[in-house]
Amino acid sequence: MACWSLRESWIRSAKKRRDRRKPKSGRGTTLRPSSQTPAWNAVVNLVKPHLSQRGDRALLARELGVHRARIGEFFDQQTAMPDAERTLQLLMWLGRQSAPPPPIKSAPE
Repeated sequence: MACWSLRESWIRSAKKRRDRRKPKSGRGTTLRPSSQTPAWNAVVNLVKPHLSQRGDRALLARELGVHRARIGEFFDQQTAMPDAERTLQLLMWLGRQSAPPPPIKSAPE
C-alpha cells in the first residue's frame, strides 16, 4: 500500500515538472515577430533604411537603452520585439529621423 501511494506521488510530481516545461499559449504570453504581427513588420520596414550607416545601430541602441545586439534581434533576425515603452521611443526616434532638418537661422544684421 505504501509503495502504491509513493508511486502516485511520484507520478504527480513528474506531471507537474512536465507541465512547467510546456510553453504557455494564449493570454499574457509574449508576442514574437511573425506574419501575425503586421504592425511590427511595417515598423521594421520603416526603420531598416535608417540603420545603413556605421554607428546608426549603436546610436539607436543608446537611445532605446538596450544593448546594440538587441537592435539586430529586432530588425535583422526578427526574433524579438521591444516592449511597449521602447516601441514608443522607437516611433518618436523614427519621426525625428524622417522629419526635415530645421532651417538654419542667419545672424541678424
